[in-house]
Amino acid sequence: MSPSVSSTPARYRTRGLLLRGIGGLYTIRAYGPKKHRDCFGETDSPLCGQTVFCRAKGAFRHENLSPVIGDTVEISYSAASFSCDEAGRPVPDPGGADLRIEAIVNRRNCLIRPPVANLDFLFVVFSPVYPEVNLTTLDELISIAEYNHIEPVLVITKQELDPSATQELRTLYENAGFRVFVLGDHATDGIQALRAFVRESLPGRIAAFAGASGVGKSTLVNMLFPGISQVVGDLARRTERGRQTTRHVELFEFPGLSEPGYLADTPGFSMLDFVRFDFFEKQDLPETFREFVPLLGKCRYTSCTHTKEEDCAIVRAVTDGSVAKSRHDSYLVMYDALKNKKSWDRKN
Repeated sequence: MSPSVSSTPARYRTRGLLLRGIGGLYTIRAYGPKKHRDCFGETDSPLCGQTVFCRAKGAFRHENLSPVIGDTVEISYSAASFSCDEAGRPVPDPGGADLRIEAIVNRRNCLIRPPVANLDFLFVVFSPVYPEVNLTTLDELISIAEYNHIEPVLVITKQELDPSATQELRTLYENAGFRVFVLGDHATDGIQALRAFVRESLPGRIAAFAGASGVGKSTLVNMLFPGISQVVGDLARRTERGRQTTRHVELFEFPGLSEPGYLADTPGFSMLDFVRFDFFEKQDLPETFREFVPLLGKCRYTSCTHTKEEDCAIVRAVTDGSVAKSRHDSYLVMYDALKNKKSWDRKN
């Protein structure tokens, strides 16, 4: 008896960036030839550089794992995944029937609400007035970014409405170790500096813009990347999603960069709930205040909470002015919130 021969078609793999996911169908930008060869050897994939649609393997449900926008994913395909166009070139199945997400690769960070992975930069946009910035909320957002190894970049808008308050905010956060850009009717050098930073830092990266309603996020994004706000708005209208009712995250490619970089369209960032963030413990909090870090380990007590203990290095630095009181006040609010968080409130 001759041995049986499997009729299952051979499957191949490549990697790409997950841009969008609705109803279990994911949109993925497959890596170009160079990245594909770096991962899988010398052979190119017919998917290289294409935007494709696919489903996730069923085993993810059993592993309590879901692909998230911003993930690098490994996708599998076979000859059955393609048809040919008039020129004989392979065209992926638009329904993603034979394409599968097999693995999530090298996830550096993953936020829960809104769900987005591998974020590199968070541009935190705020104004000294109209609306006046809430420093505790601002510091909560910065701490979330810091914990997740996301670089916060602070952008102060409407400088002309209160130059004195703007300068105080700039000094406060520059002294804490952050990059700060100041924008306004009389601060053209600020937008030029920010554009230069974007050109240098965003190629190949994922960024999001966060801030309260009315601070000028959309205006700023459109100044930096003309036309991208229109793309986001058009898609929202086509899918019957108003600007205030968007329910999922999506990546949009920044135009004009030397290498593709992406904007995470994340309306949920303005609604981040720090207390319910499951990955935080109160002992993690001090290291999310970067100006505290050089002082850690220099307190009198090894179990110091840095709230009010005798001979605490951080409390001493607040007293002598080398750490801003407003930053320590924010720390105290966050510490109390985390201290009172019950174990059954935490999610996996």
